[in-house]
Amino acid sequence: MRRTVERTAGKVMSMREAVAAFVHDGDTVSLEGFTHLVPTAAGHEIIRQGRRDLTVVRMTADIVVDQMLAAGCVTRLVSSFVGNSSAGSLGELRRRIEHADPEPLAFEEYSHYGMVCRYLAGAQRLPFYPLRSYAGSDLPAVNPGIRQVVSPYPAADGGTERIHVVPPVNPDVTIVHAQRADRRGNTQIWGLTGVQAEAVYAAGKAVVVVEELVADEVVRSDPNRTLIPAHAVDAVVVCPRGAHPSFAQGYYDRDNAFYRSWSAISKDPARLRAWLAEWVYGTADHAEYVARLGEGFWAGLAVGEALSQPVNYGRRL
Repeated sequence: MRRTVERTAGKVMSMREAVAAFVHDGDTVSLEGFTHLVPTAAGHEIIRQGRRDLTVVRMTADIVVDQMLAAGCVTRLVSSFVGNSSAGSLGELRRRIEHADPEPLAFEEYSHYGMVCRYLAGAQRLPFYPLRSYAGSDLPAVNPGIRQVVSPYPAADGGTERIHVVPPVNPDVTIVHAQRADRRGNTQIWGLTGVQAEAVYAAGKAVVVVEELVADEVVRSDPNRTLIPAHAVDAVVVCPRGAHPSFAQGYYDRDNAFYRSWSAISKDPARLRAWLAEWVYGTADHAEYVARLGEGFWAGLAVGEALSQPVNYGRRL
């Protein structure tokens, strides 16, 4: 049986405490999670605390970025995809980029793999990372951060090769959502994973938000699920259902109805700000947000068991 543990002193803190300690005006903040495990509750707490002039780094800029933009938190976005996760548009983001309404947004665009390479370079403290996939792309023409260098090695034909490179990204803080962690910050993720580990290693500080805190022996019993080790984590926040409207594999499903509704909400600035007033500013924390939706709502997102088979790691006799 899975054992959970109570919050303890040290790295385990509330979302309010973690954002207050690690997110400051003017910071570069990475929020990662690819469709799955989006750190929505963390974005909402950043809004509640009124952070300003942030650079947000997120491979797939989606609803939580739209909300942070509408709240006035973000002045620069670094991303490889912007959109409402196959369900429509992001109204606030489009207004900022297309019409500078109510003010412009600095937007730095890369490909998905370009962003992965930026995190890899940042995590490894490299000056740049090479990749071939920009050949024939228009992105280098609009993004001066994508450059070319001469390879120190001969090309296949023996000639000189020029190859595209991207710079490292080293956020002041990275925030990710995950299924579980122990009190030290050993963090386990399963299902759809993205670049959470690379984003954490690239950052100066790292906050991990989890569905539950578990005993040390739970993590030790299945060490291969530990994508982010304790030494890379500065804070652990226990926030059940904190990825909504995205999903947490094994905990709750994706709220597709909300994704479909967001295009209409965000298309109207007044309606968008009314939504923020009710669901973010009007809630003290994510627990109140969850309670306001009601247990009947969460029952509709419940998931059944799909257990993996146990493995035998073996031990010395």
